[in-house]
Amino acid sequence: MVDQLKAEYNIDVEWRPFYLRPDTPPEGMDLPDYIMKARANGADERLQSMAKMHGMDFNSPDRIYNTRIAHEATEYVREHGKAIEFHCVVFRQVYSDGLDISKWDVLRAAAEEVGLDGEDMQTVVDGGKYTAEVAGQVQHAYQIGVTGVPTYVINERYAIVGAQPYQAFKNALTRILQEKKD
Repeated sequence: MVDQLKAEYNIDVEWRPFYLRPDTPPEGMDLPDYIMKARANGADERLQSMAKMHGMDFNSPDRIYNTRIAHEATEYVREHGKAIEFHCVVFRQVYSDGLDISKWDVLRAAAEEVGLDGEDMQTVVDGGKYTAEVAGQVQHAYQIGVTGVPTYVINERYAIVGAQPYQAFKNALTRILQEKKD
C-alpha cells in the first residue's frame, strides 16, 4: 500500500518509533487476556483479510516483543538508505514468520536481506549511537498525541489511526491537496 501511495501521490514516507507498551521487559511478555479474548471473537479477521488483499500472510504474535533495539536498528538502516525495505522485512518477520524482533539474530538477518552488514548494525546500535534519537522520536509521538499503532501522521497535522484500507489514505491525501488549492 505504501508503494502505491508513493506512486500515486509522490509522497515521502518515514517510519518512526513508538512504544505501545513501554513497560515491556527485554524478554517480552505474554499478550493480556483481553487481547486473547478479542482474538477468539474474531478481532484479527479484518487484518487477515487486508493482508490477503495485498498478497501477504498475517499471523498475530502470541507475545508482545520489546522493540527498542528494532527501533534503534531502524535508525542505522535509515542512515544507509534502506529504512522502508528494512521495515517491510521486519514486518514480515513478525506478522508472517512469527519471529521475535527483540533478538539480534532476527534483526541481523533483516539487515542482510536488504543488503546491509548485520554485524556492523548490531555493533553500532549496541554502542548506543541511536538511543537518544529514538527516545526523542518516541517522546515527540507522545507530544503530538499518538496513542496507538499504527498511527500515520501526515504533514504533522493529520492522523490516521489503525490498520486502515487504502481508501482512507487516498481520502486524506485528496483532502490535503484540496486544502492546498483553497
